[in-house]
Amino acid sequence: MKVIVSHDVDHLTVSEHFTDTIIPKFIVRMNIELLLQKISLREVYLRYCNLFRNKWNNISELMDFDEKHKIPSTFFVGVNNGLGLNYARKLSEKYITEILSHGFDCGVHGISWINKESVDLEYATFKDISGLNDFGIRMHYLRNNNEILQSISNAGYLFDSSDYGTKEHYKIGEMFEFPLHIMEKYEIEGKKKWQIYSAKEAVESSIIRINAYEKIDIKYLTILFHDFYFDDSFSTWKNWYTEIIKYCKSQGYIFINYGDAIKESQTT
Repeated sequence: MKVIVSHDVDHLTVSEHFTDTIIPKFIVRMNIELLLQKISLREVYLRYCNLFRNKWNNISELMDFDEKHKIPSTFFVGVNNGLGLNYARKLSEKYITEILSHGFDCGVHGISWINKESVDLEYATFKDISGLNDFGIRMHYLRNNNEILQSISNAGYLFDSSDYGTKEHYKIGEMFEFPLHIMEKYEIEGKKKWQIYSAKEAVESSIIRINAYEKIDIKYLTILFHDFYFDDSFSTWKNWYTEIIKYCKSQGYIFINYGDAIKESQTT
């Protein structure tokens, strides 16, 4: 079993959310977690610091970590707005360029799915920004059904990774679908919208799931971690990621990106 790691970029700044409900929800969630004693006062303090610093992404920090540990991760960045993803195109351009310049793969964090024109425009926009001919997509909030997946396949995407479930990779037309197997949100929050598990509990349950995938001989295990949480203000989340990477390395798993996994699949 090989491991594919990816990161969704949902936020870049705090100020991009001045006109929506993301910030109030963030504060309510933080207070719930504090009352439930799931986070510390230090974490609350650091979260408020980031609010006033207008910093809601940790892309550079995460790239440094992945580069140090030789993780060929893929970052999915939005080039359109909707569903709480509100950063400006100039910021998309900045971070897409930065990610690619560090040798990491980058794809689209998809918003468009209602009609062919909007899907094709999103594809063309990312292609223009990145200069790439082959790239993939993950839909924001993992939105997917047969119609959506067929639509993004028709747009020309090399791969998608929005289908969450216990499945092996498969094809939709010419597009490869890499189902998402493990996402930190489900491991730490379960079915809630706030943290309910400790880092130890989340890591232990995730390792059980990794071993289960190993037993059913999944060829490519896909793991998602949002860059937003790679910060000491979300210590459980950051510790979860570092421990899961450490565990996978201890087991001798090979880390691979989507592109190389596709090349392997085409030659076997």
